[in-house]
Amino acid sequence: MQDQELNFEGVERQPLRTFTEKAYLDYSMYVILDRALPSIGDGLKPVQRRIIYAMSELGLSAASKHKKSARTVGDVIGKFHPHGDSACYEAMVLMAQPFAYRYPIVDGQGNWGSQDDPKSFAAMRYTEAKLTPYAEVLLGELAHGTADWTANFDGTLEEPVILPARLPNLLLNGTSGIAVGMATDIPPHNLREVASACIQLLEDPQSGTAALMRHVKGPDLPTGAEIISPRSELKEIYETGVGSFKARATYEVEDGSLVITAFPYQVSPTKVQEQIAEQMRAKKLPMIEDVRDESDHEHPVRLVLVPRSSRVDLKEVMNHLFATTDLERNYRVNLNIIGLDGRPRVLGLKSILGDWLQFRVHTVRRRLQHRLQKVSRRLHILEGLLIVYLNLDEVIRIIRREDEPKPALMKRFKLSEEQVEEILNTRLRHLARLEEMKIREEQKALDAERRGLEAVLASEAKLKGLVASEIRADADKYGDARRTRIIEREAAQAIDETTLIPNEPVTVVLSTGGWVRAAKGHEIDPRTLSYKAGDAFWAMAHGRSLQPAVFLDSTGRTYALPAHSLSSARGQGEPLSGRLNPPDGARFAGVMMGEPEDLWLLASDAGYGFTVRLKELITDRRAGKTVLNVPENSLALPPAQVTSPDALVVVVSSEGKLLAFPVAEVPEMPRGKGNKLYDIPGGKAAARAELLAGVAVVAPKGSLVLWSGEKQKILEWSELKPYLGERARRGAVLPRGWPRSIDRLEAQRPGS
Repeated sequence: MQDQELNFEGVERQPLRTFTEKAYLDYSMYVILDRALPSIGDGLKPVQRRIIYAMSELGLSAASKHKKSARTVGDVIGKFHPHGDSACYEAMVLMAQPFAYRYPIVDGQGNWGSQDDPKSFAAMRYTEAKLTPYAEVLLGELAHGTADWTANFDGTLEEPVILPARLPNLLLNGTSGIAVGMATDIPPHNLREVASACIQLLEDPQSGTAALMRHVKGPDLPTGAEIISPRSELKEIYETGVGSFKARATYEVEDGSLVITAFPYQVSPTKVQEQIAEQMRAKKLPMIEDVRDESDHEHPVRLVLVPRSSRVDLKEVMNHLFATTDLERNYRVNLNIIGLDGRPRVLGLKSILGDWLQFRVHTVRRRLQHRLQKVSRRLHILEGLLIVYLNLDEVIRIIRREDEPKPALMKRFKLSEEQVEEILNTRLRHLARLEEMKIREEQKALDAERRGLEAVLASEAKLKGLVASEIRADADKYGDARRTRIIEREAAQAIDETTLIPNEPVTVVLSTGGWVRAAKGHEIDPRTLSYKAGDAFWAMAHGRSLQPAVFLDSTGRTYALPAHSLSSARGQGEPLSGRLNPPDGARFAGVMMGEPEDLWLLASDAGYGFTVRLKELITDRRAGKTVLNVPENSLALPPAQVTSPDALVVVVSSEGKLLAFPVAEVPEMPRGKGNKLYDIPGGKAAARAELLAGVAVVAPKGSLVLWSGEKQKILEWSELKPYLGERARRGAVLPRGWPRSIDRLEAQRPGS
């Protein structure tokens, strides 16, 4: 086959950058305007508006019977919203959940989810729905010429662009959404408060945010609870359109127990119960004995916390729970909406109410004009009908004799085509004298209505007065009392964990395999404890339960863990590698405890070391911090505590040589390699045959224990004199009969 030449005639060409930029911009604007952000007019996103309109077209008013949700979803995605059925149904469910919407628009029957799990609703083939009475606020004027209409996605039907809402639904039910490059978070508000603020702004357009906040106290959440943010923060939100507020659960004290009666908006009671139970298991709530969920139909929210005794400070407990659980939550506010000009903007409270009132006044004017047109048309028709009754015989004669009675009647009585059509369609039964009286009465009533409509349309003040009276009527009909109390409170503080733990003496025991445990008291003999197979005692430290246990590994890194958080000595402990992240191949050399200003000696087997304060070794990083710089192919030795400024540093080499010198000769440093403690001949560490076997700090009148396996030798303070020398010297050989391979050194205090 011969290759056919491709013809690109008529094909538009453009740079890839231009095409992708335009495509992404188009997509962004679609998401912003047609999916994620609500309109200021009716406060709805397109999918919500289409669901409500489709339900009204199906006849699912508040007075009708419920119908399967699948039928509504099918109509919505088939006629107006060609997207996924699950997303459409989820939007429908949200409008039916009383814990999600302050004023639900959909009346659901069946399983529509719960506050515990809002997404636990049944499939749409099982549930049924209709509109709530509140939906009349959005749909009531739709047939009165108040809405602009546009073609649906395939051009076969029409749908309203904006529903003619009689109340600012945007603020009443709120919404949230994430678009491209912007988002919206609008909390729900109380209908009566918002309506009162609208009337205030109608009567006094110069009203500021402070004046409007005398009506709108703050958000009114569907689940109740209480808002604790200061009024100044709420005012900033309403002035700028952005900010955040805090809401917390409400509780009561019954028979000495705490009873939580309302949870914050969008908080799961089950999750809160799990958070409290987790703290109880972790012994962070020792003052709580039990937590029970006693919710039922009579008490939808009732979580009971039982204290261990009547001496427990219940207010302190609740403050702790507010700080550590979802019983208190922070809510972001971003009043980002699509304005009257079709552009997304962040508006404050006054701007939102002002723009909505502009929309509402325009809507009412359209409704009145539409009604005026209908009244005027009807009066025009009635004028023609009265001419018929005044000239009935002649009209009948023309109709009977003329082949084309329509133009003849128009010419004879100077009637319009519309009037003649109505006359020709009039039934004979309506030609009675009584009918003429009805027409005159109707004409009189309609004429009065027309004059009233024209008067309202001619006066801006009367038009605003009508809008205000209608807002009052709807507020009386659909409004209710505020659910969320606004009480300024101080931020909750968690109970300091240390106040819940007794400050008692403990002994931290470290094994050769890196397992650690803590025993109460200082009298425990760690060698009598049970160890895993192949494991044995290595080091221990005495301290208190509220102090951190500081661990040193063989690479010179230190780590810290709260002593009270370690496993009990009744078991075999826990591996430190499960809670810390030491370098590969590193072993734990020792453990330290004490006061922050305590002095400790750190040294490597290369013969270098320094003293350091314990506070310099403490870190909260799992990977620890490098304190002792250990030379290549060397290891850190177990640390030794400096208990006296007159103590002696004792070092023993692998050649069986011992050197003692005053601790004052060792410099204090926060970190580093340190100074030479013992003179080890040779260059690189790999070539050194001699290393330090151990280091200890012996206080005056104390003693030194040298361990070789399970064997030990003890040198008293007076016996250290032959080994006294200067730092960085070689030391003296231990007497014949003493072990040459020393595993570790241990200093004993006087009287031990």
